[in-house]
Amino acid sequence: MRLWWMIPGLALLAGCQTTPTALPVAEPGPAAECRWEAEGVAPREWVRRALDTLEADGFVIRDTEPALGLVSAERTRTIPGYGDRHDSWERTGFFGGLGIGGGRGLSTGVMIGFGGAAGSISQDATQLERVSLAADPGGVRVSRDIQVIDWRGELRETRSGSDTAFCSSLRQAMLATQVREEP
Repeated sequence: MRLWWMIPGLALLAGCQTTPTALPVAEPGPAAECRWEAEGVAPREWVRRALDTLEADGFVIRDTEPALGLVSAERTRTIPGYGDRHDSWERTGFFGGLGIGGGRGLSTGVMIGFGGAAGSISQDATQLERVSLAADPGGVRVSRDIQVIDWRGELRETRSGSDTAFCSSLRQAMLATQVREEP
């Protein structure tokens, strides 16, 4: 008995099962400390305080819109030794390397010299940290995103960085910032 006539029905049923039942949600969610009341401070003042605090912490300000109470900033840092753990056989040190292996037979060798473009210095990953702040008369909201990009430019990790420690320290630093006088 041939069951070829069932294939269109199975394809139709399989298509129904591929649609998601819920939209994706960031995991973990932002900490409660990443939202706070405005405490009588105007949104423009929160933006000024955020600019001063983030720049002092090594962030580069990418976008601001004081009228809307928005700030977007990022910073990068090199992660030494992160590299691509799966390609460790490719790695050579700064001063050279030692290898065993070969094509048709066993061969050994020693390489001495200074590392260049393919050396371990250029194979370090980069951590990209992005922060967004939105202030309105009701309160302030902060979100932080952390990504790790390997030396080839491939995304290796991404996670939410909106944790208690970061948001609490940012808030304390912003509250400690002096209020500027309007010109």
